Order: sequence, then C-alpha cells, then structure tokens
Amino acid sequence: MGILDRMSQVLRANINDLLTRAEDPEKMLNQILRDMEDSLKQGQAQVAEQIAQEKMIQSDLDNAKKSADEWGKKAELAVSKGKDDLAREALHRQNDYTAQIDIHQKQLDVQHQAVQKLKADLDALESKYEDARRNKDMLIARAKRAAAQKQIAGAAAKISSVDYSSDLAHMERRIQEEEARVAAANEMQASSTDEKFKELEADDSVEQRLAELKKKMGK
Repeated sequence: MGILDRMSQVLRANINDLLTRAEDPEKMLNQILRDMEDSLKQGQAQVAEQIAQEKMIQSDLDNAKKSADEWGKKAELAVSKGKDDLAREALHRQNDYTAQIDIHQKQLDVQHQAVQKLKADLDALESKYEDARRNKDMLIARAKRAAAQKQIAGAAAKISSVDYSSDLAHMERRIQEEEARVAAANEMQASSTDEKFKELEADDSVEQRLAELKKKMGK
C-alpha cells in the first residue's frame, strides 16, 4: 500500500468519525477541508522527497556512466602505451562501474514508477479536495435537510406510537354531555314559560264564565 493510499484511508476514517459525531454540518465540513489540506501538504512533501531520491539515483547513474567511460579510455591509453597491467586494472574498474550502472538503472526505473504513482495519487487527492471545497455549501444544505427529515421522522414515529383515540373519545363524550345539559336547560326554560301562559289563559276562562253566570242570574 502506497504512502498516499494510507493517508487517504486515514482521511476517510477521520471523515467517518466526524460524520458520526457531527452536530454542526458547517463546522464538520470545514474540519474535513482542513484535514484534507493537511493530508495534501503531507502528500506533497512525500512526493517531493521521492522525486529528490529519484534525482539522487539519476545522479549516481550519471556518475557511474561517466566513470565507466573514463576507465574505458584509460584502458585504451594503457594498451596504446603497452601497459597491459594498467589496462587490465582499468578494465576491472570499468566493469565495476558497468555493474553499478545496471544496478542504478534498475533502481531508477523502480523509483520513477513509484514517483509517477505518487503523483497520480496526489492529483486524485487534490481533485477530491477541490470538489469538496466547491460543493461545501451544497453539502451543508443537504446535511441540514437530512437533519430536518430525521427530526420530522422522529416526531412522526413518536406520534404514531401513542394512541390518542381514547382521549379524543373522552373529550367528545364530555362535549356531548355539556351540549345535552344546555339543551335540557333551554327545554326546561321554554316549558316554564308555556305553563305561565297556560295559567293566564285559565284565569281568563274562569272570569269569562263568572261574568256569564252573573248575567244569567241578573246580577
């Protein structure tokens, strides 16, 4: 696993932890952006270090090539002067540097591939950071909307878990009883008024009969 891959895993773990503990979406996203910035800085430092190592290997390779070339020329010079012993020594030295060239070249190829992979990983992290920075406001709105939906769902669940039908029926019964009392009072009042009028009508009838009786008797 590459250095930036491990950093990306750590970053995702931090984000997941923030999402779990988040109460303020804006603060959470700002913290995530700060974490991403820190990760990018660390990644840039790692890539720079690996590029520096690649350059050092390249320098070692160039020096080995230069030395091999120089000892080859010294071998030719020794041969031209009839110095076979010096020529043999020069050729041995040239062989040593030629072996170093092969080693450095393999190291350079591996290091170059590693640097290219690190650069690609760093570019991916930078792209994710830019996306997060651009979409921060939208993410905040989504987080707040999700929180509101969660609150509404919780309230709905609480309401649905309680049966208010018996309370409503009891209240309706009390209202019906009160309506019945009012109707009864009105009915009694109306009945009392009718009785009074009947009594008046009865009094008038008696007086009329008394008048008729007196007239009949000549009184």
